[in-house]
Amino acid sequence: MTWTIDRADGADLDLDEVLAVYRSSGLGERRPIQDRERMAQMIRHANLILVARDQDGTLIGIARSVSDFSYVTYLSDIAVAASHQRSGIGRALIDATAKQAPDAKIVLLSAPAATAYYPHIGFTAHNSAWVRTP
Repeated sequence: MTWTIDRADGADLDLDEVLAVYRSSGLGERRPIQDRERMAQMIRHANLILVARDQDGTLIGIARSVSDFSYVTYLSDIAVAASHQRSGIGRALIDATAKQAPDAKIVLLSAPAATAYYPHIGFTAHNSAWVRTP
């Protein structure tokens, strides 16, 4: 399997293609994918987006972040299409995100099913994260 990773402008991405990856990856269960306008805003306003595409140009993965490119990058979403999971794309997207801001730490909230994965690729747990939901 051949794929590439590139930086993208969220405003230029096809929302239907992005939503298909969110659905397929399982991340759609925890994101408001039924609200197209909200998802469009989420993609449009993220200032660091990396995408993985297969050799035919089909979107197969996305990493959506907000970064100051100096101290911290908040990796909001990491999604890889089910057909391409466990092929190294997720890790490659995270590595590409880190390269965009090499001096910044990466902070993310893990999906419950992925909590064992992140320590395997160099993340450490943080016991004082807080979430306030509107």
